[in-house]
Amino acid sequence: MAALLTTSLPFPAFRRGKVRDVYDLGSRLLMVATDRISAFDCIMPEGIPDKGRILTQVANFWFAATRDILPNHLEATEVEAFPAGLQPFAEVLRGRSILVRKTVPVPVECVVRGYLAGSGLKEYVKSGTVCGIPLPPGLRNADPLPEPIFTPSTKAEVGHDENIDFAAMARLVGEDLAQRLRAVCLALYRRGQELARERGIILADTKFEFGLLEDGEPILIDEVLTPDSSRYWLADSWRPGANPPSLDKQYLRDYLEALPDWNKQPPAPHLPEAVIRGVHDRYLDLAARFGIAI
Repeated sequence: MAALLTTSLPFPAFRRGKVRDVYDLGSRLLMVATDRISAFDCIMPEGIPDKGRILTQVANFWFAATRDILPNHLEATEVEAFPAGLQPFAEVLRGRSILVRKTVPVPVECVVRGYLAGSGLKEYVKSGTVCGIPLPPGLRNADPLPEPIFTPSTKAEVGHDENIDFAAMARLVGEDLAQRLRAVCLALYRRGQELARERGIILADTKFEFGLLEDGEPILIDEVLTPDSSRYWLADSWRPGANPPSLDKQYLRDYLEALPDWNKQPPAPHLPEAVIRGVHDRYLDLAARFGIAI
C-alpha cells in the first residue's frame, strides 16, 4: 500500500505541519493526518503506509479516555458526520481526519517525563539535571524518575524546540495558566501510564498541546499520547541501563543515528523498506494493544 504524503483539498489551507495538513472551514478546522514521518526536525522522503490512520485512531482513543480530565477540541471523528462539502473526499479522509474547534494555541509544548531517556538522559549525564530540574545521582538509562516531571519547551515554527523552565513558561502564558496546565499534564500522564500499564506497555514520556477558547479556558488540542508524540516501551523487555524495545518513533531515530554520513540536516536520507516496515509494525502493534483496528 502506498503512503499518502500530501493532500490537496479545495479548501483554504490553515497550516501544513510535519504530519498534518490542516484546512480552514471557518469556525472549525479539518485536520488530516498524512503518512509523513519526521525525525530530528526533518521530514523523511518516504512515508509510513497507514501511519496517518494509526495516529488519528490512537489519538481519538486517548481523547475519549481523558476528556474527564480536560475537554478537547474534537467535534467529529467519522467522515459520515462531516459537512456535506467534505463528503466527495471521503475516501481520502476516512480514518485519518478529524473536525475540530478553532482555538488560540498556547505557545508552549508541555512535556511530561516519567523515565530517564533521550535528551533528558544526555543532560543528566552532563549535569545531574533534566531541563534544569535536579535529580538524584546514580540514575541509569530508562530508570524511572522519583516522580514524573513537567518540562515545557518553546514551539518553534522552524528548527528545534528549546527547553524552558517553569518560570519562563509562566512569563509566556501567565502564572495561573502555567500552574493549571502543569497540573493537567501530570494528571493526563498518570492516566496514560495507568492504561498503558494494563496493556503491557510503559509510557516513558509524552508531550501535550493546548488551545484557549474565547472565554480563555484551555482545552487539549493537536494529538495526544500517540507514538509520534510519546515514548512507549514494552514492559516485559524493559531493563534499566539500556534502551528498551519501543513501539514509537525511536526505532527510526536509532536507525538514523547509526548512519555515518547524515548530519541531521535536510535533505533527509531515503529509508530502506525494512525500516519503513519496522516503523509500521511497531505503530500497528501499539494500536492493537489498545483494541484499535486499522
